Amino acid sequence: MTTTLTYLEIMEMEQRKRAQLINSISGFRSTALIGSIDEAGQTNVAIFSSIVHIGSNPPLLSFIMRPDSVERHTLSNITSTGYYTINHIHKNIYEQAHQTSARYPKLVSEFDATGLTPEYKNEFVAPFVKESQIQIAMEFKERVTIEINQTSMLIGEIKAVYFPSNCLELDGFINLEKAGTITSAGLDSYHTTQVLQRLEYAKP
Repeated sequence: MTTTLTYLEIMEMEQRKRAQLINSISGFRSTALIGSIDEAGQTNVAIFSSIVHIGSNPPLLSFIMRPDSVERHTLSNITSTGYYTINHIHKNIYEQAHQTSARYPKLVSEFDATGLTPEYKNEFVAPFVKESQIQIAMEFKERVTIEINQTSMLIGEIKAVYFPSNCLELDGFINLEKAGTITSAGLDSYHTTQVLQRLEYAKP
C-alpha cells in the first residue's frame, strides 16, 4: 500500500505536521552543534541539521539559517565576529544537543542551560563543544539569501579541524563511526549509523 500526498494536500496540513513531514522526507541529515560568541563575550550553542559541503579547495561548509524576522543569536554572533565552530554530536550528548533548540533569552548561554562545556583552542575566538569528538573551526565568508522563503545559507571556510587520531584513514577519509557521530531525521529523531561498504572511485 502506498500513500500519495499532493502539493495541495501538503499545504492544507496542520503547520507542525507539515513541518515534520517535509523535514523528514529529505532523508537522514548531517547534524551538528554550532558554537558562537558575541562581541561582549556571551556564548551560544545551537543545533543545526543542514550542514552541507560546498567545496574542498578552499575547504567550505554551509548551513541554512531560518529567516531573521525574529532575533537569531547564532546569526548575529557569526556576522558580528566572523567566526564560529561546528561540533559533531554523539550518543552521549544528543539529548543536550536537542535541548539547545529551545528559545533561550540572549543572556542565557545554551552551554550553561544544557550542561555542555565551552572549550577554546589556539586563540580561536568562538567556543567549541568540549564533549564533541570532531570539532571544526570556521571563518564566516558569505551569506546567501534564498528569496523564495527568505532563509539564508551561511558559508564558512574551515580554519582548523580536531578529531581522534584513529579516525583518520590513509586516504584522508574521516571515519565518523569511530568518532561516534550520529545523524538525524525530521525535527526530533536521532540515529546511529552502520557502514555498508566503502566503494572505489567510480569510472566509466
